[in-house]
Parts: sequence; C-alpha cells; structure tokens
Amino acid sequence: MAVKLVACLCTLLSAALTPLTVAASDLPSTIQRIKPSIVGIGTVLLTRRPPVGLRATGFVVADGRYVITNAHSIVPKSRRKRAEYLAVLTNAHSSGARRATVIKVDEVHDLALLQIEGSPLPSLKIANSERVREGELYAFTGFPIGIVLGFFPVTHRGIVSAVTPIAIPQISSRSLSTAMVKRLRNPYKVFQLDATAYPGNSGSPLYDPGTGAVVGIINSVAVKESKENILSKPSGITYAIPAIHALALMRAAGVK
Repeated sequence: MAVKLVACLCTLLSAALTPLTVAASDLPSTIQRIKPSIVGIGTVLLTRRPPVGLRATGFVVADGRYVITNAHSIVPKSRRKRAEYLAVLTNAHSSGARRATVIKVDEVHDLALLQIEGSPLPSLKIANSERVREGELYAFTGFPIGIVLGFFPVTHRGIVSAVTPIAIPQISSRSLSTAMVKRLRNPYKVFQLDATAYPGNSGSPLYDPGTGAVVGIINSVAVKESKENILSKPSGITYAIPAIHALALMRAAGVK
C-alpha cells in the first residue's frame, strides 16, 4: 500500500512539473552558457571619452564570426566621425572591441548581419520560430540602457502574450507613415511579450530558457513605427521579430 502511495505521489509531482516549470528551473544554467555569445553593438573612437559607444545588443551566430542585431542600431558610415568605426563589443573597453562589417541588411524586418574580425566567439543556435505558441515562456539577455548600468548582460523573462501583425490598417490616412505603408505591403507576425525591455535591449536574442535556442530578436522600434504609430505616447510593450527572418537573412548572405 505504501509503495503504491509513493508511486502515486511521484506521478502527481511529475505531472505538476509542466514544461514552463522545467524551463524556468534550467534558466540559470542556460544564462551562464549563452552569455559569451551576447555582445554589444556600437562604435569606437579612440579620441572620445569614453572611447566605446554602446547602442544595442547582438548575438553571435554561424561559425562564431557573425552577429545578428537590429538594422536601426547600426550607425551609418556617413554619420560616423573620422576614425570612428563600427564595432562588436565583448567588454566596455576598446580592448574588447572587434571591428565589424555590415554583410547584409533586411530593412523590412529591421535586421542586420555583421561579420567580425578576430577569433570566433561561441555562437547560438537559431530554432524554428514558427513553432512558438502564445503562453510559452522565453527569456532575453542584453544590455538595457547601454552601459549606464555597466557592461553586464541582464536577463528578463516572460511569456509570449500574443502573436500579432507588425502593422494593422488605420482608420484615417493621417495615421499612416512611410514605414507603416511598407509593412502593410509586406505584413508579417511579431511576438508580443509579457516582459520589459529597454532601448539597449534592441537586438537581444529571445531564447528558450531550457535550451538557449533563439526564437526571436527583441525590437520595439519597428513596431512603434507601425502598429503603435497612432499613439501619441507609444506603450512600453516589448516585441520580438521571429528568428525565421534572421535565418533567411543569413541564407541570403550565404552564411550557414
């Protein structure tokens, strides 16, 4: 009788450990594993103080010499000062800056693929984002508010609260912007998250807490220019671009 009771309790306990619970328990180990793949995106100008300017987050992919980030986070060459160069940052000092080259840009999905100099870094795997479902728990790691809080990767987590269109038709043409018109012509879905992201989080990977596989890229700018364009004060809702578009960008650039 006692053996049957113990077996029954074990079965109930196993049933109580839902995938979300298991994933949450694995998150600390996953964070430690992926942190070496989380990088800063910015510029370096040695005559500036500080010489490093951090604008956003990115993550390493493929053979360790490529980085995915948001396209809007890249400072165009025309806007850089003389001797200022685009860099992928592994620490807050110029010694941790890798010169970066823009390989390909996907303006529709606001994504950019960079190639970095030097030895390869640990890379992250990109998962099939088409399998993401509302209610699933995910995490993202990046550099909120730049380096104001120090060059330390910060992790947030939350569920996918909705899979929603990037842009929706407007009641009045006055609410239409150029960005919105482009996205209405090429509509796609984004992940709306029950989590808080900050400006420096742009480009952070949204990943499975258990495996670290990337399913999305944090991005609020693209959505606020389209879906929330009608709002005088855009919301603080966090969104992510499905990782399937990052895979397409890599394929288009011939990167595996």
